[in-house]
Order: sequence, then C-alpha cells, then structure tokens
Amino acid sequence: MNRIADVSRNTNETKINIKINLDGIGKYNIDTGVNFFNHMLESFSKHSRIDLDIKANGDVEVDDHHTVEDVGILLGEAFSIAIGDKRGIKRMADAIVPMDESVATVAIDISGRSYCNMVFDFKNEKIGDLTSDVIVHFFESFASSSKINIYCDAKGFNDHHKAEAIFKAFAKSIKEAIKVEHDQIPSTKGVL
Repeated sequence: MNRIADVSRNTNETKINIKINLDGIGKYNIDTGVNFFNHMLESFSKHSRIDLDIKANGDVEVDDHHTVEDVGILLGEAFSIAIGDKRGIKRMADAIVPMDESVATVAIDISGRSYCNMVFDFKNEKIGDLTSDVIVHFFESFASSSKINIYCDAKGFNDHHKAEAIFKAFAKSIKEAIKVEHDQIPSTKGVL
C-alpha cells in the first residue's frame, strides 16, 4: 500500500507544493514563510509519523491568512488522495495531550464528510509570527478538503502551549485513525 500524494496549488495569493507519506517516520521539510506555523506543522509531522514536505510562497507581506488557509486546503487534499478508499483503516480516534498548564483533546472521524468543531480561544492576536485566529481556519480548511470530522477542545493560559497541544493531539489522533487494522471499508454503508 502506497499512501502518498504530491499536490500543488497556484493562485494569485499563494504557490504551494505538498508531498505527504502517511506511512512515514515523521520526517519533514517545511517552509511556509510563517515560522510559528512551520513549528506547528513540524510538530504535527513528528507526532503523527507522517512525512511532510511543504513549500509555500504566499503574500505574507499582506498577512498570513492566505498562506495558512491554502496550506490547510492543500494538505487536506493531499491527505484525501493518500488515504484512498480508506479500506481497513481504524477510521475514528482521539487523543488528549497536555503541555505544561495547557491540555488539548482532539477526536476525528475519517468519515468522508467534513465538519469542524473547535472549542478554544487565544488571549493574544499573535503567537510568534502567526495570527492566532487562523489556527481555527487552518483546521476548518483541512477538514473541508479532506472530508473528515475534527472536534477539538483546548484549555490553558499560554497561547504557545495551547496551540502546540492542539497540533500534537491532532497528530496523535490522525496517527491512530489511519492505522490499517483489516481489509474492510469501516462503514455499514460499504463506502466512505
């Protein structure tokens, strides 16, 4: 089974290429032009053991919104291609990850339907060079284009810790949900 994808997205606002290997070792090469976002995606790769190669050139001189949104869209598309017909996957998983005073719970369902429910907020407008409110938008974009359900609840006082706990919990839940356990489509419908 080769669960890999190589996708590109070119618009007037961004030019992005993503390579993904769902059965990797957590190797990454990520450059989005937004340093804190790079850090979050690197953490996701490491803890999901999904190999990621992401190169994004966006209009970050305007702000980081278009870059983060389009990486979310394209990463979701790459994930959808790589996961294929979902035959044999565990499909649903969850994870709770603490980071110092913060904790994040993420549950996902690789269902073929998109839904994103994020229950958290940040105290500051920026976390490093990343606008904090685009984190929710990243997950909404990923859920929409990958056609998965994502639920996240996070608490804490330090925005950096909270964001990192969220990305790590997402990584751990994805890692578990994509595990191949059998050779059947995990749905009573027979298709996902």
